[in-house]
Amino acid sequence: MQGAAGGPDSGWTGGSGAGSGAGSGAAGGTDDGGVRRPPRLVFLTLTAERRLRRWIGRRGEDRGISAAAAGVLLYLATRPGASTGEVAGAVDASPAGLSGLLSRLEKAGLLTRAQDPADRRTIRVNLTADGKAALGVVQSALGELNGKITDGFSAQELAVVARWLEHVGRVLD
Repeated sequence: MQGAAGGPDSGWTGGSGAGSGAGSGAAGGTDDGGVRRPPRLVFLTLTAERRLRRWIGRRGEDRGISAAAAGVLLYLATRPGASTGEVAGAVDASPAGLSGLLSRLEKAGLLTRAQDPADRRTIRVNLTADGKAALGVVQSALGELNGKITDGFSAQELAVVARWLEHVGRVLD
């Protein structure tokens, strides 16, 4: 890719400018010299991530469940009694950010936090009955979402997308 960070060909923006004429949109195209440009993967990934978060947030707003909260509920469903550190790692959150999120979920009656009796420095997190009910709503919404975003793609195409996303997570960690 050419151009300065944030420039029209850098992959950081999706706006107009040099090199963004017909046939050269965010998904890739050609520059003015007819040379094929790679797709703007950074822009496309960030745009998709924002839209996914908004979609999940809209579906959970009646229960106060954001995309991050949905991640916590899903993690705790399979790992009851996880430590706050384990939850933070699973949802890629900072300790401070997770603390606020857990406080909101606890106030909403969706989870409990308690000291680990074997190690008083460790806080264990569990879903409540209301948290388990909210989890059902989250799972249903995510099933619908997965159907929407995978429609029209073959299993092989989706495997490539998954492999690429996992690769990005590994190389940027």
